Amino acid sequence: MQTSRLGLPAPRQRKAFALTPLADIMFQLLIFFMLSSSLTPYSILPLHSSGPVSDRQPGAAQSAAGAEPPQAPVPGGTALWNLEAGKLRVQGQEFTFDALPGLARSLREDNPEAAVVVIVKPSARVQDLTTVLEQLRVAGIASVQLSAGAG
Repeated sequence: MQTSRLGLPAPRQRKAFALTPLADIMFQLLIFFMLSSSLTPYSILPLHSSGPVSDRQPGAAQSAAGAEPPQAPVPGGTALWNLEAGKLRVQGQEFTFDALPGLARSLREDNPEAAVVVIVKPSARVQDLTTVLEQLRVAGIASVQLSAGAG
């Protein structure tokens, strides 16, 4: 312990509070939140299900046809589904979610390369959207897109 000339103990020197580490942390938090916030508009977010790519088995029919390049989807092969609270509107007709497996299956049978655009109305719940996406995945619809719907 140090003493002064009079023999009294010298006052302890206080360490100065450094603002540099605090400023560093604040800057790191700023960058973290800027990067983690979503800047993509959800109305144009493409979704791709992990459904089956093809139901066909390789066999004589495919080997006889040769290796053909995949064909582009037929124009107009995109279905527009309006999702509202507890119901689905397809081509002006309202359907409950009980009819959803049949709708998805018939769409897949009509056009194996069919795409679906689900227009989500503000009244729709998250569970409604989850139900629709799950049924489309089960039916094997590989191309699904979401769009925000007005009122």
